[in-house]
Amino acid sequence: MNVSASTLSLTVADVDASRAFLCTHLGYEVAMADDGFVSLTRGDAAVDVVLLRGGTDVLPPEQRDQRAAGLILALTVTDLAAEEAKLRAAGAPITMPLREEPWGERLFQMTDPNGVVVQLVEWAATADGHPADDESAAMVVITPSTDHVTISPNATMAGLAAPSRGSSELSTWTVTMDAGATGPEHSISREQVWTVTAGALEVTCLGRTEKVAAGQTLILPPGLLRRIHAPEQAEAHVSMPADGVASVPGTEGTRELPWAM
Repeated sequence: MNVSASTLSLTVADVDASRAFLCTHLGYEVAMADDGFVSLTRGDAAVDVVLLRGGTDVLPPEQRDQRAAGLILALTVTDLAAEEAKLRAAGAPITMPLREEPWGERLFQMTDPNGVVVQLVEWAATADGHPADDESAAMVVITPSTDHVTISPNATMAGLAAPSRGSSELSTWTVTMDAGATGPEHSISREQVWTVTAGALEVTCLGRTEKVAAGQTLILPPGLLRRIHAPEQAEAHVSMPADGVASVPGTEGTRELPWAM
């Protein structure tokens, strides 16, 4: 047997709704379409998808009233955390947030308007592609990438080590702030260590303000409100346990740090 292509055929109630979901959020394109039928493709290794409207007579009679259920359309991608961040920003219906299984699989799930579950997957691996549990792979070298840079109104964060880039316990990143910039008051669920590498930062916590100059290191305890101000152009290197999240007074829930994921 020589398989030249793979196609997943799904019977759904609303073909247009699933087509819009797959094209908008997953980059599929329409290859063919007719009443109650559409064929979608991506032009890469992703499986092609055919959507059929329930009840269509192209199906055998015993299949016409069936609907796609109990299956997962799983797509393996690179830089899973960045994909989740982009999809969240685009308003995609993420129904299971990013998680990592003990066997090294990282994944999150979305559910389309017809109840079809789409799972994006990334396997924990070293930079050369070997599985993380390969005893011959003792080190991981990470190359900085613009894909891991987040620009906010007050600072620029450039992600270094993170779970999505080979680190299992720590996240590290650099922060650059322009002179006069002040970040919002917030707290972080895990301890952070800030080493200022250029300029200076003023950090206010528990009513106390400390000026941290280049070459000095500041340790911020978890859960305490802090505000960071740059009286001059400043850069810092930050590290924390990889599962830290932020909280902002007056808002509900917590916020993930995309550059640290």
